[in-house]
Amino acid sequence: MRIIFMGTPAYAVPTLEALAAAGHEIVAVYSQPPRPAGRRGLDVLPSPVHAAAERLGIPVFTPKSLKGEAEQQAFDALEADAAVVVAYGLLLPKAILDAPRLGAWNGHASLLPRWRGAAPIQRAIMAGDNETGVMIMKMDEGLDTGPVALTQTVAIATDMTTGELHDRLSEITAQLMTKAMQRLEADELPVTPQAETDVSYAAKIKKAETRVDFNRPAQDVHNHVRGLAPTPGAWFELDVGDRAERVKLLATEIVATSPSGPSSAIVPGTVVDDRLLVACSEGAVWLLSLQKAGGKQLAVDEFLRGTSIAPGTMIG
Repeated sequence: MRIIFMGTPAYAVPTLEALAAAGHEIVAVYSQPPRPAGRRGLDVLPSPVHAAAERLGIPVFTPKSLKGEAEQQAFDALEADAAVVVAYGLLLPKAILDAPRLGAWNGHASLLPRWRGAAPIQRAIMAGDNETGVMIMKMDEGLDTGPVALTQTVAIATDMTTGELHDRLSEITAQLMTKAMQRLEADELPVTPQAETDVSYAAKIKKAETRVDFNRPAQDVHNHVRGLAPTPGAWFELDVGDRAERVKLLATEIVATSPSGPSSAIVPGTVVDDRLLVACSEGAVWLLSLQKAGGKQLAVDEFLRGTSIAPGTMIG
């Protein structure tokens, strides 16, 4: 088929590559505009999907919006059979959704209607969900409200990070979307309306919520950390001399989950021993992997060789 592919981050690249390898004609790729990169923001880099499209020799368009009549006419002129959307990042007006002959199809990384919105992978882990998945849906004007065609579920292991789940779901999205387009071409892709109960929304991660709160139970702290790993990363502050230093926390282990554990009579945020066991409101977590600003990620033993943190120290 003639397909317009719309995506931006690395998550979407396997789907673009899989559709091209399956023999579809990718007539154009739409991606968000190149953005400043590097420490000083002096480099302007294309998105991962943009770069992949150039490697494949596919024309790339990077409009800031698709609301204008000129952009909509240009999109319609491509005469696509279908649009495939994976983590594009821009709202699609009705004129765009209606332009492809067989509609626009989205690969979404959750089990809809749970976690509609921008950050479904992070939110599923942060909430302690035991499973998630990928759904291929036909897009409508709502926020991830369209009818569903294909679904594949994935178990979330107790220590799985967002980075690990991201990579797994990215590959599944590529496989499932390729199957969906094959069935769509054969007119064998029925859809089922989503349930309108148990709806939840995956809001974009804000900087203000990335700080670790040891006043929460150990299980919540553990989910928070792994849900933000490796990026943007959860963090806490540690007093070093006369200043507070920010430390990114990338992995933890729950040592106790009940109030009767090692932290039961200790103020949350207190370092309990010489290996960075930290008290929570219920139970305690062992800090396994840490990173100072401008430094590299270190296992706890290596981190403590360069930074002395005595039992009784308060962090948070």
